[in-house]
Amino acid sequence: MRDFVSAAFAFPTAVFSVLLLVVAGYWVVVSLGALHVESLDTGGDTGGDAGGDDVGVLDVAGLGGVPITVAVSLLIAFGWFASLAAATVVHGPFAPAVVLVVAVGVAWLVTRLAVLALRRLFTAAPGPSRADLLGRPCVIRTGSVTSTFGQAEVTAADGSSAIVQVRQAGDGGLRAGSAAYIYGYDDTGEFFWVVEDPSTLA
Repeated sequence: MRDFVSAAFAFPTAVFSVLLLVVAGYWVVVSLGALHVESLDTGGDTGGDAGGDDVGVLDVAGLGGVPITVAVSLLIAFGWFASLAAATVVHGPFAPAVVLVVAVGVAWLVTRLAVLALRRLFTAAPGPSRADLLGRPCVIRTGSVTSTFGQAEVTAADGSSAIVQVRQAGDGGLRAGSAAYIYGYDDTGEFFWVVEDPSTLA
């Protein structure tokens, strides 16, 4: 046990050990519901037509297609195992450098293979675009809707629902639970214009 601990906290395995502790802590927090797997990911805008062609570091490394938290966690875990294993067989004055290079290379290769297998699990159909939401009914989810504030829940044609930013022109009676219709989109403010459902008016 003492030899294992010594190896785990000897350079360069110690680097992976510290990172692995951080990863373990992150997944504990995720399991408790305080964070989501996608918490460190970019995106999440309701508009499915937003730019999705950006190429990130993980894409360049061949590790894209899964949440960044998943890819990084796998990379660190495999790097730790590879470093620990290599440290037991590689000796000499240049051993730390050799172990680090081997660990990073093996971790990348195994993670890439794992990501290729996991991509299909995280591949989702493209979400509705902003244009698809125009003309659809929605339900107000904030206490009121003004020309500067408001949110509503809208259900797309495919059955998916999302909370979107909404505004209304002038003063109206829209409040939490009110039925409304989306009739326009403001590209500058990135919100939808809504109007109260005529059938609910007295």
